[in-house]
Formats: sequence, structure tokens, C-alpha cells
Amino acid sequence: QIVDRKGRARFSMAGADVSALEDMGWRYPEVISVKAADGKTDLYGVVYTPLDLDPDKKYPIISSVYPGPQDDQVPQAFYLDENDNQSLANRGFVVINFAYRGSGPLRGRDFHSFGYGNLRDYPLEDDYAVVRQIAERYPYADSTRVGIYGHSGGGFMTVAAMLERPDFYKVGVAASGNHDNNIYRQQWAETFHGVQNEGGCFKCQVPTNMEKAANLKGKLMLITGDVDDNVHPAGTYRMVDALIKANKRFDMMVFPGKDHAMGGAYYVNLIHDYFTDHLK
Repeated sequence: QIVDRKGRARFSMAGADVSALEDMGWRYPEVISVKAADGKTDLYGVVYTPLDLDPDKKYPIISSVYPGPQDDQVPQAFYLDENDNQSLANRGFVVINFAYRGSGPLRGRDFHSFGYGNLRDYPLEDDYAVVRQIAERYPYADSTRVGIYGHSGGGFMTVAAMLERPDFYKVGVAASGNHDNNIYRQQWAETFHGVQNEGGCFKCQVPTNMEKAANLKGKLMLITGDVDDNVHPAGTYRMVDALIKANKRFDMMVFPGKDHAMGGAYYVNLIHDYFTDHLK
């Protein structure tokens, strides 16, 4: 209900009735706060658990990630199945989605610019810290079976996390990842990573995922559309080339005729099946 300065009711906003969903067993994801890797900064996100949750069982943890920096993509409004995270949780997982330091501009300059000069690795320690806190807070969350997945910047972060902590992240799915930001949009890297003055010439060089390809241990699937109009498929192909040269086994799916806007039942089930097959 909207009131004026004198407290008089002016009009009421319509409300949604979700009782039919709740009668079917659906429930809202839990909104919680945890600490960043610095032990001080509050991070906010949502936790999805299976609708038939058995607290006496152990469920693998999957981190659904998008590091920004222009947006964190943590849901801010009602969604029945945001990013298909609830349907993934229903497969028997605890799925989390958090905004890490550097992920978005809404919390001020210092928070937003946390990744400046460190565009590859800046969100990794926060994700690692959050997963461990989730395991401590929820006795049924299993920190020995951790997965991670994301699209675009989330795909980039997925691979970076698996290569930075190969013994922690067991399974990952990276879709349309900008694994080499030096062949992504020029203004992107210059804005969010920064430039250096080299003999009077300003250059921007962002560390790549390919540099750590030899670290891979877990199960990894790379996905790209062959006509991606945002993150060029070459970003994924360069990652593939580096993994081959490092003699690493991985899985890959190329969607013919698909641009950056991946989606559809086959795409969603491909991701969900990969975690079901390899993380459970």
C-alpha cells in the first residue's frame, strides 16, 4: 500500500498469489549473507536446495557464478527458476549464487573496482570462502564435492576457479567464456583491468585462463555457439588448444547457429546432466 506524507492511503499495488506453487512444494530460495575472503566484507546471495530435501543426506555444492564487473546477476526479484538453479538443485544439489567483491557498481567505488588490475583472479578467493561457509552453515552441504558453472564472464570464472584450485572444484561447465580477454572487446579490458604505459605506448594485457591449463584435474565441459556475437568462439577455441597442448582431457559442445544468448531445453539439460553424471 502506498501512502502520502500524512499517512493517508493513496493506492495499493497488486500482489502475486503463489499459494498454488507452495501447495506443490515450491519454496523461495533462501537469501543470506556471508563474509568475503577478507573476513570483513558482507556478501549477499541466494541458496537453492532440493524441494525434497532430506537433512540427513549429503548434497554436493554447485556455485552458479557471474563475476561482473558491470553486474552481478544475483536475482533481485521474484523468479520461478532463475538461471534454472532451482531445477538444478532438485537434481540433488545445494546451488548457490552470490555477488563477490568487484562484481557490480551498486555498492560503491571500492567494492566495484576490487578487480582492477586483476581481471582474471579477483572473484576466486571470495567464491572459495563462500562455499566453505555454506558447508559450515548447512550440515547437509558437502564441501568435498563442489561444482561450478557460468555463462560468459561466468564461464571465464568457472575455468579460472578450476585451474586455480584444481583439488577443490571437481566439476565445471563453462559456456561462452571470454577465456582470453585480450581478444575480447578492447574497451572491456582497458576499463576493468587498466592500461600500462610502456615506452609512451599504452597497452592492456590481461592474464588468460590458457596460462594455467596444465593445472586441470576435474571434469570440465566447454560450451560455445559457433556464431557468438559477443564473446568470439575463438576464446573457447584458444582454451581448447591450451588444454590439448597440456594433454588434458575435457568435454566440449559447439551449438551450430547459436550466438551469445545460449538457452533452450537441450542446453539446460546438458549442464544439469553433466553435474548429475560427474558430481553425484
